[in-house]
Amino acid sequence: MTDELQVEDRGDGVHLLRLHRPEAANALSAALRVALAEAVELLGARDDVGVLVLTGSGRHFCAGFDLAELGASVEDPALGMTTWASSDRMHHSVLRSAVPIVCALNGPALAGGFDLATLCDLRVAQPGVWFARPELEFAVPLFGPLRELVGGALARELCLTARRVELDEAERVGLVNRVAGEGGAVALALELATAIAGRPRADVRALRAKIVAATGLAAAPTLAL
Repeated sequence: MTDELQVEDRGDGVHLLRLHRPEAANALSAALRVALAEAVELLGARDDVGVLVLTGSGRHFCAGFDLAELGASVEDPALGMTTWASSDRMHHSVLRSAVPIVCALNGPALAGGFDLATLCDLRVAQPGVWFARPELEFAVPLFGPLRELVGGALARELCLTARRVELDEAERVGLVNRVAGEGGAVALALELATAIAGRPRADVRALRAKIVAATGLAAAPTLAL
């Protein structure tokens, strides 16, 4: 684990995971990607855990991958292999999580942060949240998970144009499930998570497995998603 990820047991089978690099807009370093993957895997393996809530520290949910590390990996093939290995592990740990994950969007979600939000089961947002996919400048964005949420036509547009999606549009097209009041995304996400965690655990896990299988994405590496 790393200090870049905070994990809190909120009781009733709910755990809160907080990306904690506020000085870097919670950019996903390799250490943070691995820590998130480990947390999702370990908590999902516990019978007393029913739902996870994922959020960010400070004013952003997540600004995407750490660009300094990505730049360095271009010059260092060994580092590049580590970069994509940690990416695959994080993406697939979230995508194949044994328990549902509710994303509490406390601020903007950009590039890999947008991707991470789309891998979760539900997305709760608050005023000040917006989305964009600018990563085509330096990496290929995830397409399949976004298409699952908003359909192929809009997913293509957002990936190709990198235009900004404001909160009202995000809710209208199904990218966001619920909108909370000012500063209320985490509280609303925890409320939803607690309700889900109170349902029969075995049945919720079985449904989660069906959801994963239905996407057809579970076996695809990051670069194919």
